[in-house]
Amino acid sequence: MSIWRHGRRKLDDNHRAVVEALRKIGASVQPLTSVGRGCPDLLVGIRGRNFLLEVKDGAKSPSRRKLEPAQEVWRAGWYGTVWTVNSVDQAVKTVLDRSADP
Repeated sequence: MSIWRHGRRKLDDNHRAVVEALRKIGASVQPLTSVGRGCPDLLVGIRGRNFLLEVKDGAKSPSRRKLEPAQEVWRAGWYGTVWTVNSVDQAVKTVLDRSADP
């Protein structure tokens, strides 16, 4: 179940650190948390490529990192790729590895 406060979803504890790290490597980052309805947390652009990232807190138990029902529904209707990242390092590696020139 989503946790909402004043119309906004509660952010995972590592969310801000992920955003800061991505910006530090030169990525543009657009938070999408206010969209709600299962939409991923971040739109990230780097090296001419775009990424949708769902941020989960890797310090939490696996059961607390599961996608919420609305996130599963959103993904089922999205015909692109969404990456789930559990740490700053995983977020940075995800976008750098996949944005390198072939």
